[in-house]
Amino acid sequence: MEELVIRDADVVDGSGADSYRADVVVDGGRIVSIVKEAAAAGCQRPKARRELDAEGLVLSPGFVDMHAHSDLALLRDPDHSAKAAQGVTLEVIGQDGLSYAPVDDRTLGEVRRAIAGWNGSGDDIDFDWRTVGEYLDRLDRGIAVNAAYLIPQGTVRALAVGWEDREATPRELDRMRQSVAEGMEQGAVGMSSGLTYTPGMYAKDAELTELCRVVASYGGYYCPHHRSYGAGALEAYREMVALTREAGCSLHLAHATMNFGVNKGRAPELLALLDEALADGADISLDTYPYTPGCTTLAAMLPSWASEGGPERVVERLADDGTAERIRHDLEVTGSDGCHGVPIEWDTIEISGVGDPALAEFVGRTVQESADVRGEAPWVTARGLLLADRLAPTILQHVGHEENVRAIMRHRVHTGGSDGILQGAKPHPRAYGTFPHYLGHYVRELGVLSLEECVAHLTSRPAARLRLPDRGLVREGYVADLVLFDPATVAAGSSFAEPRVLPTGIPYVLVGGRFVIEDGRRTDALAGRAVRRTPA
Repeated sequence: MEELVIRDADVVDGSGADSYRADVVVDGGRIVSIVKEAAAAGCQRPKARRELDAEGLVLSPGFVDMHAHSDLALLRDPDHSAKAAQGVTLEVIGQDGLSYAPVDDRTLGEVRRAIAGWNGSGDDIDFDWRTVGEYLDRLDRGIAVNAAYLIPQGTVRALAVGWEDREATPRELDRMRQSVAEGMEQGAVGMSSGLTYTPGMYAKDAELTELCRVVASYGGYYCPHHRSYGAGALEAYREMVALTREAGCSLHLAHATMNFGVNKGRAPELLALLDEALADGADISLDTYPYTPGCTTLAAMLPSWASEGGPERVVERLADDGTAERIRHDLEVTGSDGCHGVPIEWDTIEISGVGDPALAEFVGRTVQESADVRGEAPWVTARGLLLADRLAPTILQHVGHEENVRAIMRHRVHTGGSDGILQGAKPHPRAYGTFPHYLGHYVRELGVLSLEECVAHLTSRPAARLRLPDRGLVREGYVADLVLFDPATVAAGSSFAEPRVLPTGIPYVLVGGRFVIEDGRRTDALAGRAVRRTPA
């Protein structure tokens, strides 16, 4: 007898088609049968060792977080309810060009320092891997939800070139190609870049194109955080489209927003650019989060020249009065490339987390507010905080536009990504709320998307981008990564005031047929594993 029958569910199968009532049978971690309208037709109903009454609940495929920063959280926190409770059954990590494989001892230390604001210092982690394959093997020991990995181009460059702003030598480029090829062979699904983060931003288009050719040869995709989301946003999008088309590589645009005052109301221009490329045969997809503010580190705002050489050199420059004044001028007058070419507005920069608990007074305030309290210029406050906290502060940047958010999420190649940073005392609520916020706010309350279309955005579309042949749909033979939610009550519990509150209306989540959320509570199941690239 089979393990589980989910009875009388309203199945939204991930294809975008209309929902239907069915009994769904799960056994051996897969969906083994779907009996539509069994009760109404008077059919013999399937039986199993366990029956779950799903009356009033929607059954859908598990949600895929196409942009996650859980690289260490998956290892550190077996509970991982921040994602499991949202119905996320697969996260794509290794984002924005910086993560922890492939590395050597030197590079690992540098990367840990550079992205401590995203993932913590890592002092509580046993870094017993160096290669992509070894990291994926570590995930295979058991994690809360599944994870796929992107090779981080910035880490690859740090490994081969270092943190200097210069062109790679032919030998260094060969080493980077080899690192990317090895990572793809070991199971990565593609490559990411952070082209406003060092050292990845120092790569010219020709270098990126060569690495994308390698990714394309393995059937992977390129996922860039491109060179500007502000003053040069449209040009940056065009650059990535042209680069990947030259390389013959699929393109997935990370957190594809149009932010800052210069881009208010300009989402249609981005979508027209994409539609033209798609009509011409380009393979493009994108992800967004359903909120207006962004989230990153305070150090990321600095101009790229100030970050050359790695984190220790940044601290040295900040400590020097003359150099610090040059940094201030770039930030406040010129428009730092780290701040997307737009002069920084300190009243939009809210400190969301610090590494040193003694600096907690800054959390939840904008830099301008803290400066006003201290009776000093905001740059003085920001500089002092960066030095005192050794570059660790994370920020919310309140620069988005709701009309752009809604326009982009309607696009046919759109998928969902939280970009959720789980560190800090007051993280962005998207880390805990992205997927229920789509379903509750943008589907039920606003009607921006239909339920069926939204579920397709969060399930089958990302599965297709990841080339997963047996995930992303409720189909016989598919892996039983499933979510049961109440369409009348599903909602994000997290808010900017209380960002770590879990969602409501998602009572059951299965990963590989095992309950990780049951009756609204996290079980002790570690059913997740590394999801490796399917050979092209």
